[in-house]
Amino acid sequence: MLAAALTDTGNIRKNNEDSYYISDNNDLRLAIVADGMGGHNGGEIASKYAIDSVLEYFKKNYINLNKNVDSIKEFIENSIRYANEMVFNKAFSNNDLIGMGTTLTLLLLEQGFYFIGHIGDSRAYLIRDNRIVQITEDHSYVEELVKIGKITHEEARTHPQKNLITRALGINQEIEVDLFMGEVRPNDIYILCTDGLTNMLTDDQILKEFIDNTDIYKACDSLIKLAKFNGGYDNITIVAVKEVVK
Repeated sequence: MLAAALTDTGNIRKNNEDSYYISDNNDLRLAIVADGMGGHNGGEIASKYAIDSVLEYFKKNYINLNKNVDSIKEFIENSIRYANEMVFNKAFSNNDLIGMGTTLTLLLLEQGFYFIGHIGDSRAYLIRDNRIVQITEDHSYVEELVKIGKITHEEARTHPQKNLITRALGINQEIEVDLFMGEVRPNDIYILCTDGLTNMLTDDQILKEFIDNTDIYKACDSLIKLAKFNGGYDNITIVAVKEVVK
């Protein structure tokens, strides 16, 4: 597995409320992206604390995991629910942090499959055979409008309420987590990114950089620069994981 990650504050924001993680342990092929929100520095705290909480859950429980498909999916969901509980409780322990929350999108490669846990409007993509597919579904107001046919995907890109999300981690005691899985194939590239990237770029632009650059770090770097060139109105984070041919 090859992995690369970059984050940038962008052109407008003063703080970076995005966080990410890539495992450096060959026995745990895990990557996470989170995009925080909240007053003061709440967003920055929420995204980092959520990832730290997921990692804490993995550290305590992963070694005892029965690694069949159903158990792995349940494990991922439980890790995100644990993070939700921790962020929710932390927010209510400090008046300055009340209302803070975060998106969270997690990728685990295990037993020849990819597993993705997801809440919010950060995204996971799969690049395979020079095609890009969005795996996750945005939990956002505009995505709901698209689903019921009120607006098109193109109109959603510039909709004035595109930043309103309908699900987040840390806001409520109970959350609904989306889970996805599929077979891993050689040369697959998995991308986790915040909306600071996808609001500035099309899926085709993302795909082009990974086709043009065999080095996934260079592709990520080019995409960050392009997102900033196109406006960079938000924090921008991208993690790319490539399955190496064995």
